[in-house]
Amino acid sequence: MNGNDYQSAMEKIISLCKRRGFIFQSSDIYGGLNGFFDYGPLGVELKKNIKDAWWSDIVRRRENVVGLDCSIISHRDVWHASGHISGFSDPMVDCKESKARFRADQLFFAKVSIGGKTVGYVSMLEAPDMQRVAEDRANHLKRKLALVGKLDNLVLKPYSEATQDEYSLIPSPATGNPGSLTPPRDFNLMFKTHIGALTDSTATAYLRPETAQGIFVNFKNILDSTRVKIPFGIAQIGRSFRNEITPRNFIFRSREFEQMELEFFVDDGDESRQHWHEFWINERLKWHRDIGLPSDMLGLEVHGKEKLAHYAKACADITFKYPFGVQELEGIAARGCFDLEQHQKFSGQSMEYFDEAAGRKYIPHVIEPSVGVDRTLLAVLCSAYAEDEIGGEKRVLMRFAPKIAPIKLAVLPIVKNKSEIVAKARSIYSKLQGRWNAYYDEGGAIGRRYRRMDEVGTPFCLTVDFDSLADDTCTIRYRDSAEQIRLHESEVENFLAEKI
Repeated sequence: MNGNDYQSAMEKIISLCKRRGFIFQSSDIYGGLNGFFDYGPLGVELKKNIKDAWWSDIVRRRENVVGLDCSIISHRDVWHASGHISGFSDPMVDCKESKARFRADQLFFAKVSIGGKTVGYVSMLEAPDMQRVAEDRANHLKRKLALVGKLDNLVLKPYSEATQDEYSLIPSPATGNPGSLTPPRDFNLMFKTHIGALTDSTATAYLRPETAQGIFVNFKNILDSTRVKIPFGIAQIGRSFRNEITPRNFIFRSREFEQMELEFFVDDGDESRQHWHEFWINERLKWHRDIGLPSDMLGLEVHGKEKLAHYAKACADITFKYPFGVQELEGIAARGCFDLEQHQKFSGQSMEYFDEAAGRKYIPHVIEPSVGVDRTLLAVLCSAYAEDEIGGEKRVLMRFAPKIAPIKLAVLPIVKNKSEIVAKARSIYSKLQGRWNAYYDEGGAIGRRYRRMDEVGTPFCLTVDFDSLADDTCTIRYRDSAEQIRLHESEVENFLAEKI
């Protein structure tokens, strides 16, 4: 997908999200707040359905997983122990002229040369088509300098790999002028706040940048208050906050987001760790397919040793083919026992587990499947968006899997000026709305109402017409195919239960 295709695809999705009440820019009437988003009536339903599907799969249908909901503010020492205060940072680059700010690992540059002789540099922000952009800019530079000869191949590198001598030669993507970019420097991503009346260092606290540490801190509480035995998991859904330097790609990378995380504790043997790591990779791939993400848009990237965090034993990312490129959707990491060991060290409290069967104590290792609610929702939006034609008329539809669709069923009286039809439609609607999120609509031509429901991803429309008054039947229309079947009113609930 080239840059224009990406722009077009994302613009359509973002436009639909605002137009139909899925997602709004936060503080929109004041010009918006970058990196923050508000979920509208349909967005909260879709988000809740994704979280419910995860919770049902991870917690409710498993005997060895329990739930937790931790505070978003923790004791400062939690973040000292986890390493976030000293090491949770991104390399930041500023443009001294435009005051724009970039992440060094998302800012790329290339040396432009002809016949091995360097003639200048080009730069650009990371994008699916940045190689083409770099070549276009290199050719523009060649024409500007009135040079002849064939350009050498361009090798793109992240700005974090630039040498000290190259900083003054690389142009800013904001201005095009060389020498205006600062060297990379670390920028801690945690949001600071204060607890209590004082605002000095003793009152400093942080909004959590991840939900995992709350689980590790409560490890002993869960052991002491439940009857769980290893292997077992603790699951949590909650908000996290990261002061991203450059939030981008709509809700893919934002400053406030929700995570769905499982910390699954296993014994300290390599065989056990490898078994459970592979188990959770397969389970999570299956779940993503179950909520409607196509297999051909999902991938698996296994990290080599050079990419692993210093404490990790293994890690694999489930990837998704977004319009802006293949990106991480979920990480499944074998984190070892680093976190529990650190909290034992800093708190002075034992994090050991007594294994009765083995007759020994040890600090468990952990497998962590961690996925963002917002990234998952964006993947669902991207894979569901479709355009087609029915009877020569173009339509936009969202092909949500019925189990996560915001609205499961629309009830539509064929006309609104026939009281018996309206009363029957209202009666069916009131019976079904207690079980599913149903929608009642009697405004406009029936075809137009169908299109409205298609655009928000409603999988089924139920139409009450004149025949319904005679035999208590109604029409069920399928969103994707627009095919229709006739059902007796008494059959509708069982039909929906089976399909949803």
